[in-house]
Amino acid sequence: MNKVYPSAAAALEGIVRDGQLIAVGGFGLCGIPEALIDALKDSGVKDLSVISNNAGVDGFGLGKLLETRQIRKMISSYVGENKEFERQYLAGELELEFTPQGTLAEKLRAGGAGIPAFFTKTGVGTLVAEGKELREFDGETYVMERSLKPEVALVKADVADRSGNLRFNKTARNFNPAAAMAGKICVVEVERIVEVGEIEPDDVHLPGIYVQRIVLNATPEKRIEKRTIRERK
Repeated sequence: MNKVYPSAAAALEGIVRDGQLIAVGGFGLCGIPEALIDALKDSGVKDLSVISNNAGVDGFGLGKLLETRQIRKMISSYVGENKEFERQYLAGELELEFTPQGTLAEKLRAGGAGIPAFFTKTGVGTLVAEGKELREFDGETYVMERSLKPEVALVKADVADRSGNLRFNKTARNFNPAAAMAGKICVVEVERIVEVGEIEPDDVHLPGIYVQRIVLNATPEKRIEKRTIRERK
């Protein structure tokens, strides 16, 4: 089966709509699906709830969707590096479900595994646990967290074959496999597409059963989130 679409816009056609819960892979700006985010912006869909470790930076990544007010709610673990995110949240214009990073990863993993909820010690005794079920196991208190099952997942990989088997590039793997597995429909942006069988079985990081659509972006910008250099003496 050939899952390759001619453009990011074509890959999103017919599957994105207002008010959806969408997962977007990446960590900071590392491993974000740049072309798919731009296509989502251009689609004009709004009132989105977006699951992502963070919301990019001002003017790049998911920061573009914040500027156009297409995101109603963020489910995130890190909110730094983005002044517009901060401004909207403090002004009451953006909902935020603040989620510890490991919990966020597990909520996606559990969603992909068909597990509706799980218990964790992370967040007990803090605002994170407010309104959630608490239960004691072996003398310790745990909070119940519901899994996440987004309608659409937008992810980034290094290489895909035409059946959607994926290989990620080092730390750019981050949240991408978990987001892909959790999404009911997964669209992947890749830098290279090969024929089926060209990726060695042991090199497949995510099997194609989780991927419905593929789009090629051979020259992503890969912007660095924050560059720090030492001054020359």
